[in-house]
Amino acid sequence: MTDELSVVAPPTFGDRVRAGLRQARNWAQLVRFGLVGASGYVVNLVTFTLAVGTLHYVPSAVLAFLAGVTNNFLLNRRWTFRVTHGHRGHQAARFFAVSVVAFGVSLLVLAALVEIAGLPEIAAQAVAVVAGLPVNFLGQKLWSFAS
Repeated sequence: MTDELSVVAPPTFGDRVRAGLRQARNWAQLVRFGLVGASGYVVNLVTFTLAVGTLHYVPSAVLAFLAGVTNNFLLNRRWTFRVTHGHRGHQAARFFAVSVVAFGVSLLVLAALVEIAGLPEIAAQAVAVVAGLPVNFLGQKLWSFAS
């Protein structure tokens, strides 16, 4: 008689997302992430508005991104995800990497809105920043600040 071993496949990304949606603490984190994001959004738009008066919109967006990402890392680490584990420098590097990907999405949207749709630069920036949020939240939660 032989014993058959049952092989259980590891959870997929979709499985993890579905399980995560059922947890109340994840929804609370999403609310905190949104509030931190709102503060970073204000920092971003204020910085962009000040910079775009003297610079082209692309370097203005880069400066605004750097100001916002610094604000968001500090607040998300301490308040949103309440991180007490891991090395702050490693988490900052991961946070920045995810933020750069989300910024890339935002920058593409910004360029499309300004160059193709003809929207004013500040209004386009306001919309473009929001476009990167889903990428940003999932990356920060599942990679930057993962246990």
